[in-house]
Amino acid sequence: MDSGLMTLFFLVVGLEARKEFNLGDQRERRRLVLPVTASLIAMAAPVGIYLAVNQGSPAVHGWGVAMSTDSALALRAFAMVARGVPVRIRAFLLALFVVDDLVALVVVAFAYGEHISLGPLAFALASFGALLVARSMRPTGSRTTDVVFGVGTWGALMFSGIEPGVAGLAIGLATTARAPLRSDLEHATGLVRLFREQPSPARARSATVGLSASLSANARLQHLFHPWITFLIVPLFALANAGIRIDADLLAHAAAAPVTIGIFLGYVLGKPLAVLAGSWAVARSSRGRLHPPVGWGAVLGSGTLAGVGFTVSLLIATLAFSGHQLDQAKIGILGAAVISTVTSWAVYRGVALLPSARRQRALLGDSTQLHDLVDAVDPARDHIQGPVHAPITIVEYGDFECPYCSQTEPATRELLASHPDVRYVWRHLPLSDVHPHARLTAEAAASQGAFWPMHTLLLERQDRLDLPDLLAHADELGLDTDRLERELLSGTHRASVDHHITSADTNGVTGTPTFFLNGKRHHGPYDAAALFDAIEETRHAHHPAAPAAPATRSPMRQLCTRA
Repeated sequence: MDSGLMTLFFLVVGLEARKEFNLGDQRERRRLVLPVTASLIAMAAPVGIYLAVNQGSPAVHGWGVAMSTDSALALRAFAMVARGVPVRIRAFLLALFVVDDLVALVVVAFAYGEHISLGPLAFALASFGALLVARSMRPTGSRTTDVVFGVGTWGALMFSGIEPGVAGLAIGLATTARAPLRSDLEHATGLVRLFREQPSPARARSATVGLSASLSANARLQHLFHPWITFLIVPLFALANAGIRIDADLLAHAAAAPVTIGIFLGYVLGKPLAVLAGSWAVARSSRGRLHPPVGWGAVLGSGTLAGVGFTVSLLIATLAFSGHQLDQAKIGILGAAVISTVTSWAVYRGVALLPSARRQRALLGDSTQLHDLVDAVDPARDHIQGPVHAPITIVEYGDFECPYCSQTEPATRELLASHPDVRYVWRHLPLSDVHPHARLTAEAAASQGAFWPMHTLLLERQDRLDLPDLLAHADELGLDTDRLERELLSGTHRASVDHHITSADTNGVTGTPTFFLNGKRHHGPYDAAALFDAIEETRHAHHPAAPAAPATRSPMRQLCTRA
């Protein structure tokens, strides 16, 4: 059972890592150098500590127990002890952990595995290669071929003497992530519309398949397996392998046992110090060209979280030890996981108590973030509100018929009122396949230099967007209604709207609202509080020494929690 549970566990780890490599900051490959180096040093240091403590003892062969972080458990601990910190820190953690998991599997396979059989290993490689070929021939993926070749790879590794969890990590890392394509979404909308017009089992299946195919295989598999990993597989593995009767005698013997001491010190001291030292060494040796993507406070917090070892550590412990030594190893692993979590909480709590500017610096550092927004703001084409040369720019891709855009409009209005150093840019993304009035309203708003008053009216009156309604709104604003009608019928502003749609496609924007802050895509809620926090993070990135701008916190909460 353990091998099957571990395979699914590592599959999800690989999927998350590949998503970060494709869509996150790690898509710039040189940024991988620092987390990879820090991770390798953070595995070697605990092993060195364990070997030093157990020198000359038969327990020396259990050195692998002290090196591996439980990525799933550590990320859960991070979610508990570091609430409200920038998402960039989680991405750094994930980059650290995936290297850790990969090396740990290699160690399990070759240091603690059985005799390797070349025949089954060749079959596993052939099956994995067939999976890659099948995916290249059908990029949207096929559950049947994935299951057949994935199970074939796993089963062959079972008989090869290599830990079969390697199959899960390899398949996850080979599963690309991408943003949904506009053409796929429009096709899915058409299938749903056909089902609405002629409801039938065949139409329902077609619509379901179309909706699923609009997402990447990475997104689909994460959605499928993540709840199972969190709520079933990790707890099941813990119940199956961490079973130990703790009493005073066991604790007394474990406290003096070299196995327990080596594992505990390796995780609690070795991991955080090695992550700090590895990150510093890369930054120093590169002469500042490679910085940690986060601040040094976050690097330390990441190092203490790396001391949370559980799943792979228990697996190696069961392979390396038996009897009392196995119990001692388990005590060391569990004790280190608890202390490392508490230490991480203390680190992030201490950072939270710092003054605002120092806190932001400790969490985010001075590294430059990659820009997600390809095309810069153009005053000649974009609709801009606020100071033209403001240091912080919020770009929103919106649709006047989108209810979520209507819900976020008061939040953006409040942000502009309370942040004089912010400019707000609106770009049209009419989702005409679901909002029939979207394009017409976009063109109407561009007429006669009254964009922002019309913008507010259209978002407030989404139930009145037909042509007569638009003319009534224009009349209310004192515009020339005859001219507006002529412009709408002749498509005067169509090219301008099309330019914004092309911009959205270039930047991978497929839904509304989508926000960018100084070129970085915003993920998470769009209520006023979340945007306030995002602005403070952006302000620090623009000017690390700048204090937080005075802003009145709004009582408005969770106007729109759509991610």
